[in-house]
Amino acid sequence: MKRPTKLHFFAAILIFTPLAAPAQNADLQKVLAQMDAASAKFQSAQADFVWDQYTSVVQSHDYQKGTIAFRRAGGATEMIAHVKTENDQPAPKDVLYKAGELDFYQPELKQVTIFKAGGNIERYLTLGFGGSGKDLAATWNIAYQGTETVDGVQAAKLDLTPKQPGGNQQFTHITIWVDPKLGVSRKQQVFQDSGDWRIANYSNIKMNNVPANAFELQLAPGTQKIRK
Repeated sequence: MKRPTKLHFFAAILIFTPLAAPAQNADLQKVLAQMDAASAKFQSAQADFVWDQYTSVVQSHDYQKGTIAFRRAGGATEMIAHVKTENDQPAPKDVLYKAGELDFYQPELKQVTIFKAGGNIERYLTLGFGGSGKDLAATWNIAYQGTETVDGVQAAKLDLTPKQPGGNQQFTHITIWVDPKLGVSRKQQVFQDSGDWRIANYSNIKMNNVPANAFELQLAPGTQKIRK
């Protein structure tokens, strides 16, 4: 979804812009302070998700749904996602991030592929759940874009661009719709140079009630492990 004249409106825009900028900055600071308070209380969270991956070249959508959970453990963030299958499409899979590794489990193939995760992965994980406003502002340039109702909740819309772009980045910017009182994202959209984008919608969010053993892959006997 792209976000974003006439000449006779130009003067009005010039008049009101200096007034709008401080107000938006004050609103942003309020949201970040709320996120700081929520982050201090964050232990874990779980949610249902729907992912919509749009490929611009073929103008197609790939939808996946399932459940996802996060928890804070020893100052680090752990995440597990279970992609469910409907009518055999797509094939079910589990993704686990823990102790600096990203495990991709394909039950139908009895195969788990283990990747050594890069050092920046947690800054993307905590965009969704548990990240503080202070950490967000330290890593991202933030544009406050007002509030929108998402799944019945008034969410702050923040557009993010990285302060230190990396060579491996595939996106131009990320928009998050965050519930600042809980410190969780209700919605996220990642925009890519290619024109592709991905939207994640989160619902049925439950806070601080996810057991530690939920962050373990349940591998079938005979599952092959491949390290990359």
